[in-house]
Amino acid sequence: MSREHVRQIVDAVSAWDGITTAPHRFGGVEFNLGKVEVGHIHNSGMVDIPFTIRIRQRLVAAGEAGLHHLLQDSGWITFFVRTDDDVRQALKLYRLSYVQKRYRRPADRAQDAYAAAVQALTASGYSAAVMEALYPAKPDDADADES
Repeated sequence: MSREHVRQIVDAVSAWDGITTAPHRFGGVEFNLGKVEVGHIHNSGMVDIPFTIRIRQRLVAAGEAGLHHLLQDSGWITFFVRTDDDVRQALKLYRLSYVQKRYRRPADRAQDAYAAAVQALTASGYSAAVMEALYPAKPDDADADES
């Protein structure tokens, strides 16, 4: 891990529409969409991102992320950035969180932007199981934030 990896992630995520940044209370940078945290990155390169438990289960099972280093029974994941490939994976995880939080309301899911966001996530290689957890067939289930 290098400071450059952390900087790349902070620069990329902070450029997304609606994202604001703030110092994280345990060091690093927190990314917020309004009042909702999309995730944070510690100065050491440790990435922590909140999801629903269902999404976290699928991400861990697919090998996309690990259980949170402290909150293992929650929806939070932890991912460690050490290489350029890890930067890409971290950005993929942040983007998944961003889309999940930005389009969590059923009315938002009816927009063209939602369809484009889902298509972009699918193109970035998420497994069908992860996408089903994020966008279940029954819209009521998608809003049950278990984190």
